[in-house]
Amino acid sequence: MNKSAFYQLSYGVYVISTWDKGRATGCTANSAMQITSSPATIAVSINHDNYTNQCIQDTGKFAISILGEHSSPGIIGTFGFKSGKDCNKFDEVEHTVKEYLPVVADACAYIVCEVVDKMETSTHTVFLGKVLDADILKKDDPMTYAYYHNVIKGKSPKNAPTYIE
Repeated sequence: MNKSAFYQLSYGVYVISTWDKGRATGCTANSAMQITSSPATIAVSINHDNYTNQCIQDTGKFAISILGEHSSPGIIGTFGFKSGKDCNKFDEVEHTVKEYLPVVADACAYIVCEVVDKMETSTHTVFLGKVLDADILKKDDPMTYAYYHNVIKGKSPKNAPTYIE
């Protein structure tokens, strides 16, 4: 099987954030999608090994910061290659709070959700979220996963659904 074919699926690059006992935390993700427009519902897939997974389960809420093509590539590294258990990732990244959730300021848009359901797989939790708020932060094309690999020359973190050794 040629797993490179998966790169042809349309993905974005996102920071999924929530709280850890009053401290902002989050991780890089590429699996977020709209499920329905009415009621507005979004799904995100978070690896069981990501600290953010447990924090979303604890808070019942998450925010999606949609990174743009002109967002700093360092954001992806900060949220994708470090653990929120070991450091406060938001100390390194400018952010704001929307609907009581941390949002990356350098994103092109954000969506804030309340968890309404979840599905467990062997490696990931798929959280379904009712959209509480969403807005455009700046005019920029959303960063696709293909753009991240082909233009930025980025790699996938080990816990990403699309990680290939």
